[in-house]
Amino acid sequence: MFLPTTEEEIKLRNLKSLDVILVTGDAYVDHPSFGVALLGRLLEARGYKVGIIAQPEGPEDIKRLGKPNLFFGVTSGNVDSMVANYTASRKKRKSDDYTPGGINNKRPDRAVIQYVNWIKQTFKDVKIVIGGIEASLRRFAHYDWWSDKVRKSILLDSKADILVYGMGERAILKIAEKIASGKSLDGILGTVIWKSSMEGLNLEEQFNIIHLPSYEEVANDKRKYAEAYRIMVENTEPLKKVILVQKHDSRYVIQYPPALPLTQDELDELYLLPYTRRVHPYYLAKGPVKAIETVRFSITAVRGCFGNCSFCAITNHQTTHVVSRSVDSIIEEVRILTKMPEFHGTIVDVGGPTANMFGLVCPVRNTKGQCLRNCLTPNVCKLSLTGETKNDAAAEFIELLKKVKSVPGVKHVFVGSGIRHDLILASKNADYTISSLVDFTSGQLKLAPEHAHPYVLKIMRKPSAEQFLEFKKRFEAAAKRKGQKKYVIGYFIVAHPGEGEKENIYLREFIKKHLGYVPQQVQIFTPTPGTLSTTIYYTGFDPFTGEEIYVERRDKVRNALKENIINLR
Repeated sequence: MFLPTTEEEIKLRNLKSLDVILVTGDAYVDHPSFGVALLGRLLEARGYKVGIIAQPEGPEDIKRLGKPNLFFGVTSGNVDSMVANYTASRKKRKSDDYTPGGINNKRPDRAVIQYVNWIKQTFKDVKIVIGGIEASLRRFAHYDWWSDKVRKSILLDSKADILVYGMGERAILKIAEKIASGKSLDGILGTVIWKSSMEGLNLEEQFNIIHLPSYEEVANDKRKYAEAYRIMVENTEPLKKVILVQKHDSRYVIQYPPALPLTQDELDELYLLPYTRRVHPYYLAKGPVKAIETVRFSITAVRGCFGNCSFCAITNHQTTHVVSRSVDSIIEEVRILTKMPEFHGTIVDVGGPTANMFGLVCPVRNTKGQCLRNCLTPNVCKLSLTGETKNDAAAEFIELLKKVKSVPGVKHVFVGSGIRHDLILASKNADYTISSLVDFTSGQLKLAPEHAHPYVLKIMRKPSAEQFLEFKKRFEAAAKRKGQKKYVIGYFIVAHPGEGEKENIYLREFIKKHLGYVPQQVQIFTPTPGTLSTTIYYTGFDPFTGEEIYVERRDKVRNALKENIINLR
């Protein structure tokens, strides 16, 4: 049974009211890959009555489930609304994989702010919690590429009561508990609040407090903006217990330390909650939701990523702490999938942000917190290669895939999510892992070298082009030995900070010489809030070293850089 989305469905459950109503910019898909479904099921499992309002179009839609006893939870959905609505050329997108029928006509710009406004128009005295990727990465003053200015914290712009950043399970349960018992929302790990004064914070434990440069400072001084970003990155770590404060006018935006990552047992429970793994019939009647097709028969095996790619939001959202599910839990979920009538024998993906980080346990990160050194660049730290059993983690991942394939009813198992090829090359059993990976690849193994020029790759924090070519050669040779036609294809980014005409030509010539095909997966860099690359794009220099970096900001030239690659002949 789905979580209720209409008044009729509330009555079918014999409920008089709901405790929590979650509002999202996506269609309601009851699958753990969708944040609202995951949090909704978790709250339900803890005894709360939960409903979902998906893709509301105004205050009338907000009214339909009544007023919640505890709070409204608001998210733009799985994707930032501005990224969902606009291309890297600032053109309106015509399609949306998270909307029935695929037409991009349901998600407003700056959806979190819009949804909160509609709730406030409808209910005057209800708590509002914002979260998800859009809110999480805008929790402090941030550069907004679409308006080309520094905006205030989305907590202030939306006028919500509290913001949940990162993965929200612990925070959302604590918020529900505190509101239900009439307690203050101060001091909840993984949240941001605002105060008119720093006096009288109601804290349950001791924290260090660090003040970031104020909104007024970062909006008018790029050096201050970079300083604020650097301090935030270096101190947003669960084990450091640091409160970050940024003054906005006369108000203080206060970020509590991140919530601790879930334990393996907690992660196992989360993914075995009673999801239907289907689109709610109300939304399915309006048309198919494309986003479910790529994840319906996929398995999340790992959460978090320590890749620290400059352009990626995962580090600031899921943190660098990697948590893997138990093999037993994964096998149990596979058994659930095999019983679905739509299942025809193929598990399309076993992975996460980076699939082959499954099982990795860094003794330093887990006890002292993230090092200032990057785990994978300029080279792979040896502590990033060890699994829970102290064996080679890359080989452990292959063993997991083999166990999944042995489940009755499963014919094929593929790895469709990200792979860090540098991790595999650095492992003890690289040849075994690469050879085995051939058997779990559906035709093409998708890797993301992102560029080829050494300078651009350094700024991106990506492994060298030589490593990509080495992995490609060994993978395709292994496939040939097995009599299989399987290949490695690359994803690339152009117009990233550091890339000018010279670097773009270098990439073009690299592709011509080494790949032998015209790449279709080429995207123009989009400066999204919360990433190192966006900070460099806005300021023109590296916030950690102060090194000036070339940035191409002209849309016409950015488009031309892409054309130079995809029109390669």
